[in-house]
Amino acid sequence: MSGRYRKLGHKLVYKGHIVDFYEDKMKLANNNIVNWDYIQHNGAAAIVPYDNDNKIIMVRQYRIGADKALLEIPAGGINKGEDAYTAAVRELTEETGYKANEVAHLIDVHSAPAYTSECVYIYYAKDLYKAERNLDDDEIIDVEKYDIDELIEMIMKGYITDGKTIAGIFAFKKVLQSE
Repeated sequence: MSGRYRKLGHKLVYKGHIVDFYEDKMKLANNNIVNWDYIQHNGAAAIVPYDNDNKIIMVRQYRIGADKALLEIPAGGINKGEDAYTAAVRELTEETGYKANEVAHLIDVHSAPAYTSECVYIYYAKDLYKAERNLDDDEIIDVEKYDIDELIEMIMKGYITDGKTIAGIFAFKKVLQSE
């Protein structure tokens, strides 16, 4: 399918702290030439932390895109030179104050493929133990715990709307069902 599209231009419009904004000139299969907005992102990692009391540790933080605090699984950007696994483990400790003896890959999610390259690599963590929390300077995060059925009910009622969180919770439910 990608052979039916040809990139004619890739112009940097704005270089940000987290993302870069481009305007791409594209030639379509029907020979139309169009301009598409494109956001280059280094990717993100997220983690579903499952504690020894069978609760999932969630974080609540303000998100500018939604203009409100959202309940999410811990997540953050992948730093330069870092792999997704390392980023997920780092975010678990930074945001929740936990570390894990068991971490495994769960699922990958393209957050908004119509206009951004961001892919969120989602893991799950078990056999958790307390560690020192280390929030970034721009983070104010509340930590909350829920059982998986409570979270699924919150998703279905529209209280949880974050895409990576919804995908991660449903994928982890499948893991639990197969154990």
